[in-house]
Amino acid sequence: MGTESRTGMRVAPDRNLALELVRVTETAALAASQWVGRGDKIAADGAAVSAMRHVLGSIEMDGVVVIGEGEKDEAPMLYIGEEVGNGSPPQVDIAVDPIDGTTLTSRGMSNAIAVVALAERGALYSAPPGIYYMEKIAVGPEAADAIDIRKSVTENLNAVAEAKGMQVRDLTAIILDRPRHDAIVKEVRETGARIRFITDGDVAGAMQAARGHGGDILLGMGGAPEAVLAACALRCIGGAMQCRLWPRNDEERAQLVAQGVDFEQVLQIEDLARGDDLFFSATGITDGELLEGVKFTGKYADTQSLVMRSRSGTIRRIDSRHRLDWVRQFVQIMVD
Repeated sequence: MGTESRTGMRVAPDRNLALELVRVTETAALAASQWVGRGDKIAADGAAVSAMRHVLGSIEMDGVVVIGEGEKDEAPMLYIGEEVGNGSPPQVDIAVDPIDGTTLTSRGMSNAIAVVALAERGALYSAPPGIYYMEKIAVGPEAADAIDIRKSVTENLNAVAEAKGMQVRDLTAIILDRPRHDAIVKEVRETGARIRFITDGDVAGAMQAARGHGGDILLGMGGAPEAVLAACALRCIGGAMQCRLWPRNDEERAQLVAQGVDFEQVLQIEDLARGDDLFFSATGITDGELLEGVKFTGKYADTQSLVMRSRSGTIRRIDSRHRLDWVRQFVQIMVD
C-alpha cells in the first residue's frame, strides 16, 4: 500500500534502500571507530550520531525517525519524530542505533555495531511512553515455530533443541550479563545448556542467535527500541522473536495499567516490524562473531556490513575500503 510523502505523492518503497542505508552505517562506524578504547562512550556515540544524521539527510526519501535517541528536548540529533532524507518519496519510518554497544566501543570490546532499519510509514512498533524495556526471546529460522515466551525457559530450550535436532546441553543461550537475569541464568544452567554472556548490544545478540553465530537463542530483558531493530533484522533473516513489555518497577507497572495497556500481551515479530518490505543495515565497529570491526591499513580503512531486505530475503555481506584521508576529513567535519 502506498504512503503520502511531503511532496503529496503516495509512494511505497520500491528500490533496495538497504544498499543506500549501508552508507549510513559505514559512516557511523567509521566515526565511532575514532573513539574505540578511549573510554568515552558519550563522545563515541556523538560522533556516530552526527555522521549517521548527515548521510541520512542525503538519501532520496521522506523519512521520520521513530526509534531514535529520545525526545527532541533530550537529544539534539536523531530524536524521535525528526524528519530525515531529502523529502521526496517514498515515505518511510526509520529506526536507528548509531552504536549498539557504546560501552563495548569505549572499552575496545567486541561486537559493537552501527545499525539502521527502514520500513513503510506506520510499520514499526512504538512502546507506550515511559516504558523502556521488554522481555525477549529470539531464535533462527529452524526454531521459528518452537518458541513461546509464556512458557518456562526450560520448555523453550527443550522445544528449540528438538526443532534444531540437537541436545539441550549442546545449545548456547545468549544473555545480557545483568543481575535481573539471575533466575534465567540459574534455570538455563539447570537444563545443562551453555550460556554466552554479553555485556551490551542485544541487537547483535539477537542476530547472532538467528544466524547461529555464537548462540542458538537470545533470552532476557533488554531495551524496547533494540527489540524493534532486532525484529527488523530477523524479519529479513527469517528468524522469530517474541516480546512482552517489562515494567521495571511499580511506578511503570501502574503507568501501564493507567493507560489500559496489557503488559502480558505477547508481541510477535510481525507486531514489532510489520509490512512486506523492510530494510536493514549493520556495520561492525569492533570485531565480533557477526561482523569484523573497522580496520586501519596504511592509507585505508576497511569496513564490513550486513545489508538485508525482507521482501527478497537477500542477505549481503559487504566489504568496503575507504580512503583514510577522506575518512579523517569527513569525520572531523561531522565532529566539528
